[in-house]
Amino acid sequence: MNGKELRLARLISPQTKKTCIVAIDHGTTFGPIKGLENVPKIITQLVRGKADIIILHKGLLRMVCEYPDLAKGRFIMHLSVSTALSRDKNSKVVVSSVEEAISLGADGVSVHVNIGTDSDPAMIKDFGRVSEECLKYGMPLLSMMYSQKNGQSTKEIAHAARLGQELGADIVKVSYPGTGAGIAKVVEGVQIPVVIAGGPKSDNPASVLKMIDDAIKAGAAGVSMGRNIFQHKEPELITKLISDLVHGKLKLQECQDMLEKPQYYN
Repeated sequence: MNGKELRLARLISPQTKKTCIVAIDHGTTFGPIKGLENVPKIITQLVRGKADIIILHKGLLRMVCEYPDLAKGRFIMHLSVSTALSRDKNSKVVVSSVEEAISLGADGVSVHVNIGTDSDPAMIKDFGRVSEECLKYGMPLLSMMYSQKNGQSTKEIAHAARLGQELGADIVKVSYPGTGAGIAKVVEGVQIPVVIAGGPKSDNPASVLKMIDDAIKAGAAGVSMGRNIFQHKEPELITKLISDLVHGKLKLQECQDMLEKPQYYN
């Protein structure tokens, strides 16, 4: 195994070929939103819930070193930033480097590209530069690829995923197209793991679990979710349920039952 393969084995289970990723990079975009007010607390819950990977920005990754228990987690450092206060909130800029991620102990890096925007050429150019650095240093690269024209179009999601692969991503994160058949089409078009985004906060966790189950059955390699985990009333519980569903330790109905009777879940 080379360095990149070794690190990827920490992020995607060699046994199940699946991964449960939790993103907590939302603070740069929205500020200290609900669920992310106390970062050490939420990371502790995610680690206890057996998230395979946590995505966060460099300032939070640096803070992890101050809490020994948090070091049990695996971390991807997100390099892309925009804010909801910007005139162009879809324009992501790269604010760090692969070398800095290595110095802070990251297990991988991620970049975000919004396709179909006026600024997508600059984002794609940044993606290419980061991909080159990842190859040089043996760092896994997760690309968050979103079409801003029709975000639910299977054709556009498949195009976004393919762009991610062709520019050197090791894992690609895309929107869920609404059906398992749709995600199957996306998966058919690439030869790297595809994970689905969680989307906006849902008031129905059972439906979120159903979406995950449909995606996994269609060939997705897992999920990369944020608000539907860290804004859940019990983040540790929902993380564990999602992780066990993704890795095949529990079936969908079992997970949904545990939502109603969590006292029976160990």
